Amino acid sequence: MKKIRKTVSAVIAAAMAGSMLAAMPAPASAANGLGTYECETFEGVDQTWTSIYATETPGYSGEGFAYLTAAPISLEIEVEEETMYQIDVRAVQVLGAGESRKQTISINDIDYSFEMPYTPEWKDMTFGVFRMKKGKNTITLKPIYGYAGYDTMTISKAELPEVKASATPVDPKATPETKALMKYLASEYGKHILSGQQEIYGGGHGVQTDIRYDAAADKCVDGKGKEYTIDPDSYDKDEQGNKFPWHCMDETGFVYTYSTQNRNYTYNDYEQECRYLKELTGDYPAIRGFDLNCHNPGFAWEDGVTDRMIDWAKNRNGIVTISWHCTVPKQMADFEIDKDGNITKISNDWQQFTYDTKTDFVTANIMVEGTKENVFYNEAIKMAAAELQKLQDAGVPVIFRPLHEAEGNPGQKPGDGTGAWFWWSKEGAEVYNELWKYLYDKLTNEYGIHNLIWEQNLYAWSDDSALWYTGDDYVDMVGFDKYNTVYNRHDGGEPNTPNEDAESKIFWQLVDFVNNGKIVSMPENSTIPSLANLEIEQAKWSYFCTWYDDGDKFISGETYQNADTVKELMQSDYCITLSELPADLYGDGTTAPTDPKPTDPKPTETTPEPTGDTVTLCGDVDESGKVDIVDVIALNKNLMVGEPLSEQGKKNAITVPGKAAPDEADALNILKYVVEILPELPVAE
Repeated sequence: MKKIRKTVSAVIAAAMAGSMLAAMPAPASAANGLGTYECETFEGVDQTWTSIYATETPGYSGEGFAYLTAAPISLEIEVEEETMYQIDVRAVQVLGAGESRKQTISINDIDYSFEMPYTPEWKDMTFGVFRMKKGKNTITLKPIYGYAGYDTMTISKAELPEVKASATPVDPKATPETKALMKYLASEYGKHILSGQQEIYGGGHGVQTDIRYDAAADKCVDGKGKEYTIDPDSYDKDEQGNKFPWHCMDETGFVYTYSTQNRNYTYNDYEQECRYLKELTGDYPAIRGFDLNCHNPGFAWEDGVTDRMIDWAKNRNGIVTISWHCTVPKQMADFEIDKDGNITKISNDWQQFTYDTKTDFVTANIMVEGTKENVFYNEAIKMAAAELQKLQDAGVPVIFRPLHEAEGNPGQKPGDGTGAWFWWSKEGAEVYNELWKYLYDKLTNEYGIHNLIWEQNLYAWSDDSALWYTGDDYVDMVGFDKYNTVYNRHDGGEPNTPNEDAESKIFWQLVDFVNNGKIVSMPENSTIPSLANLEIEQAKWSYFCTWYDDGDKFISGETYQNADTVKELMQSDYCITLSELPADLYGDGTTAPTDPKPTDPKPTETTPEPTGDTVTLCGDVDESGKVDIVDVIALNKNLMVGEPLSEQGKKNAITVPGKAAPDEADALNILKYVVEILPELPVAE
């Protein structure tokens, strides 16, 4: 098992980041920067307040308190260690009865925000945990969004607990494979971070070929005359009435799709991001993100996502996570049903559907049987369940993250949904939580889908963000989506560069929201946190999963990633990559997983000791320890002119299990691997 490079002290704390403190320590001397400070002594306080708006606010300590109005106030302290510190305050906030006000604290000119609840009486509360550098640090309270009164500020070294999480899925009927995966995730939580990468979905990363359909011969052929197998179920007609097949396949089963614009066949390079990481770091990510967006009522299409998920888990021993950008009609007038609930009108134009809030789709009506919203969403669930059933039948468990990023921005009032980005949360936390339960019930109880680890997105704007948590009985793990590139860096790095923060403050707030009982992850991110920041900030994210390259190059672009930082993390002992997942990852769920396989950053360049009766490296025909064009030439010479190969070379040349000797198909497979059309050759047993 991997060992963490830097051991971090972790003990159960009396209070977690983001939570209200039960009690504050008595005023103390500020030894080593730690202790309690009277806010009326801060720099920038030009008078001592004893009332707010002519209203007496008794109960303060010292000679008075500071009321934050038009100018910032600050405190300079010196600490002996670069690590995490907790900052607690005793405060009042009286603007707008019942409404929270955003407060801003700046640590060494880096701003953090906190939603302070309305409180007309002095209360102890926390800004959270923050990273401070060794030596002098400046703490500033800024009046950016709302005024507040501050009596005292207490600074202490953060006492962060050991993270804990249930290893048992919330679904009591979870499949053995799901139980095994859940057990593994729980066993690694707090010890390592699993690497992840989202693939593009839909028609992204299109690649053109010279394959065309010969209607007269009813064949698909390329420019060299090679023939491809037609999918007989994919025949269709164009606008002129000409017959053509949508799909054809080569001898490996690789599928090509017809382009009506160019009248040739194309494919989508869904491997682009993962292949980039393999080339950069020497290994693939342990987790791969997928999306069920292509399976929606009205405009569904088949992009092969389910087959790719099965391949990733079963053939490559990876972990699957799924999001679901489920769309609904922009105008419900475009969707009609009869009295029996049968769909009588639905658009097949994807532009008439959306997953944002600009729709008259009433989310609450989903839970009302017989409404149009209820019928539409039930149809969407049915389509998703069909794909999830295929995964379950194949023995593939998934981290399932539907209805994601629910809270969005902070609302006008706690949990009201006014900050929502998506239709599923625009009517507030209460409706959203009922929707989550509805989806859980439909999939588990009606459709019998039991291969899901249920993951829910949460934000941490304030304690009110916890209103969006559906509860321990319906959620296996929670996750925060990190998109903060090039601004608000907290690690002292250069501004306008990739933000490699570990976001420790947010991590510990989420831990608090779930009472340190659920796994906390980073299921989407722009910039990947650096190894140093993860260690210093003590942020124990279960996994990260970088979003795909498209208009924004989230993984390969210099705006979002420092390639050296990504390489350092993924090659470190702290980060788990694909080859380091245990061989029995999807065991029966009754025993603990074995230790991960030894790290092999570049497995295609390592030559195991030949045995003569097993494959040492698939595709390594000349036994050089790597797979390249020389292997293709060597195999072709053997097949065409009888040039001899060693017995070990012959075994390594077989790319399709079950054959006694290599043939032309193996030479083609190795060539495709070398030129990166095939992402992988079979793994040696």
